[in-house]
Amino acid sequence: MAKMKAIEAAVRVLEKEGVSVAFGVPGAAINPLYAALKDHGGIGHILARHVEGASHMAEGYTRAVAGNIGVCIGTSGPAGTDMITGLYSASADSIPILCITGQAPRSRLHKEDFQAVDIASIAKSVTKWATTVLEPAQVPRAFQQAFHLMRSGRPGPVLIDLPIDVQLAEIEFDIDTYEPLPAYKPAASRKQAEKAIEMLNESERPLLVSGGGVINADASELMVELAEILNVPVIPTLMGWGTIPDDHPLMVGMCGLQTSHRYGNANMLASDFVFGIGNRWANRHTGSVEVYTKGRKFIHVDIEPTQIGRVFAPDYGIVSDAKAALEQFVAVAKEWKAAGKLKCRKAWVAECQGRKNSVEYLRKTNFDNVPMKPQRVYQCMNNTLDRDTTYVSTIGLSQIAGAQFLHVYKPRNWINCGQAGPLGWTTPAALGVRVADPQRKIVALSGDYDFQFMIEELAVGAQFKLPYVHVLVNNSYLGLIRQAQRAFSIDYCVQLAFDNINMDEGDATRGYGVDHVKVVEGLGCKAIRVHRAEDFAPAMQQAEAWMAEHKTPVVIECILERVTNISMGAEIDNVVEFEDLATEKADAPSALALLD
Repeated sequence: MAKMKAIEAAVRVLEKEGVSVAFGVPGAAINPLYAALKDHGGIGHILARHVEGASHMAEGYTRAVAGNIGVCIGTSGPAGTDMITGLYSASADSIPILCITGQAPRSRLHKEDFQAVDIASIAKSVTKWATTVLEPAQVPRAFQQAFHLMRSGRPGPVLIDLPIDVQLAEIEFDIDTYEPLPAYKPAASRKQAEKAIEMLNESERPLLVSGGGVINADASELMVELAEILNVPVIPTLMGWGTIPDDHPLMVGMCGLQTSHRYGNANMLASDFVFGIGNRWANRHTGSVEVYTKGRKFIHVDIEPTQIGRVFAPDYGIVSDAKAALEQFVAVAKEWKAAGKLKCRKAWVAECQGRKNSVEYLRKTNFDNVPMKPQRVYQCMNNTLDRDTTYVSTIGLSQIAGAQFLHVYKPRNWINCGQAGPLGWTTPAALGVRVADPQRKIVALSGDYDFQFMIEELAVGAQFKLPYVHVLVNNSYLGLIRQAQRAFSIDYCVQLAFDNINMDEGDATRGYGVDHVKVVEGLGCKAIRVHRAEDFAPAMQQAEAWMAEHKTPVVIECILERVTNISMGAEIDNVVEFEDLATEKADAPSALALLD
């Protein structure tokens, strides 16, 4: 067999497993890997400005395209700890990424050597597997096992920690006959599918809940097919948004405490049967179990056995990959339809559609305020952006309002870290999406604090020519935390505003603090500031022109009124509306149900 350094074998395994690019920051303890990458030449590299940013770029890369696995690289010590947030975010949303860290030599691991931290132990709770490889001959097999684990069962991240002497050791390895290990995914049986369809058929007002597992399994078309065969309405979760187009007649809204539609919650409350596929009954979707489950029966399909019954016990549970389950459900549903056994759902579908099409269930967006209300910004986005737009967002009032007002039509066109929600995620994730798909129209969405958290990563977009549009809604506040503080009658330590001495006295944004336009330009990108709704469309046109010319990110900063409370509540039957509701079509002209 051929002799090579262990790290050279690792790079060749990466290529065999389909890796074509990595995101990272080099350092002394991981330089052997960088030397091997340079010598090999087949794997590209994007240099992040912060190692956490590299982990989120890897997330964005994975989330953007079915089958992708993002790779992030860092040196020993703080590089690994910096990437823990990315591993947590990936683990929480069942996203496979591979984190590779350098480490001190084996002989010095117990001597408190410089940057010699036990990163495998630290990462254990936020990965499927975290290991420090101590035997050089095990290096290629550790990578083989990593890809096997990331693809099998519930997807998730892996961390491989490599002492520098292990990387440099010579081993024998035959890469020519190397083959990836087959992935294991549990699959629903025919008998389980028949029981599930029978239970649904016995109900009067059923709903399908489509979760992020449907997108992870690349099974959105099957989800829509099942809904159409059964003629049963669909409520996607936030992570499943896009599994069914927003303008599909069977898409009847999202349900939840924050990222939801009024008609979606009303339709959920009117149902008597909920068939969840690839979802996890997250508390932001359900509110209290008592309200969510009262008067309803449930089926839960999940790839992870321990997810079933974790939040509440369903009436029937099936452990299965979403795609494998949907294939069985579609086959049974087709047979039942051909045999005339399926119930007619026309009245129930019409009832759900009626709520979606009623002004009574819409929130007002057509405000003329200056500074702007965020609702008007999302109306402008709906009017300006097309149905192929991919949105990238993380957390905050910007994300919550975005989910309430924007429209998504395709899977992987809403890319969001759902459970972890780390501030700063949006910018590096959007860059990862761009690397994964150079042609896609990408619009990131951030509040000012999310934007400031990892703003330095914009320089990555400038250096590596990764253009995308970043809509920054700026109220100079930690808006979501400010709104939560209302329960404590405080507005404390959440204001980002200060009088910026470098801005003109007459500048309307002088009191908003950070001059984002100058910071963005200093990082090698372009930016434009919008004060009025009528200026948004021209700003988007300018952004498109700048991206075509310069191939860099472009930030559109929308100056908002300082305080706007966004609809949310503690129960799906008690969401508080802080702003005016629509009373006529002109109040919500871009609302999906009213589009011709």
